[in-house]
Amino acid sequence: MLKIEFRAMGCHIAAFVDNESSQAARALEQVPGWFEEWEQVLSRFRPESELCALNASAGKAFRASEVLFTVIQTALDGARASSGLVLPTLLEPLEKAGYNRSFEQIVGEGDDRPQEQASSRYIPWEEIRLDETRMEIHLPLGMRLDLGGVAKGWAAQAACLRLEVLGPALVDAGGDIAISAERTGGGPWTVAVADPLQASEQLAFLGLGRCGVATSGIDFRRWRKEGRWNHHIIDPRTLEPAETDLFSVTVVAADAVRAEVAAKVVLILGGEAGLRWLEAHAEFSALLAFQDGRVEHAGAIQDLFTDQREFI
Repeated sequence: MLKIEFRAMGCHIAAFVDNESSQAARALEQVPGWFEEWEQVLSRFRPESELCALNASAGKAFRASEVLFTVIQTALDGARASSGLVLPTLLEPLEKAGYNRSFEQIVGEGDDRPQEQASSRYIPWEEIRLDETRMEIHLPLGMRLDLGGVAKGWAAQAACLRLEVLGPALVDAGGDIAISAERTGGGPWTVAVADPLQASEQLAFLGLGRCGVATSGIDFRRWRKEGRWNHHIIDPRTLEPAETDLFSVTVVAADAVRAEVAAKVVLILGGEAGLRWLEAHAEFSALLAFQDGRVEHAGAIQDLFTDQREFI
């Protein structure tokens, strides 16, 4: 088993290949470079990024790279699949809530920095136009995008696809996990689900093969603004941080992006409505951690529980 760890996209990244060859080692050494390239395209915190150039071009056609075009297509697929609950168009409400710089800066500076005011005009996400033939993106005037978790899920999946030619691979991008196949010999990968109420404890250990896993929560990326706690999960129905009785939601799905979108849907809906949504979407398995300490299961996730404690 070979492994590389580094920071990118504002989070901890880990990539594994179940192969100890020199070829696999050389491939793993390239992974930080891949994430650097993708971050330079997709980050809203880098003024020179392609995403920032797109945001600045709202109202005009923008010729996009394949990476940016693909990730925005993926984000809009998530908007449709979530009936508009998980959107890339919520940058202004995020900034209004205080997430107008990287999370490390927010934590370091506290809550005294003046915040920008968000526009009162909501622009429907359906007004984004994509021209696949010309690779052009047309944002309505006044719209700016934040690709957030979808970008991380996409990057984990893209890196895993590149590594899987060398053997079973797993890529973890800040909790968005892509797994290419069971480990060599047919055994599962063990993934731990953290307890949001006790940092050193785990809610469960999952034995997984080819799939995607994502955890969405309000326990980590939160900050104080004007004397109250805010977090980064915006409810598009209110344009404010979601009011939810859940602390975190972990979803297992066919791939990391679908898991990311589903986890956010359930978190925004809250426990009761989220469990109903999961019942109607049987392709997902989930573990829901409530703020009162309760834990609920949905789908076949209990079939994935394992006693193996050797986890990534």
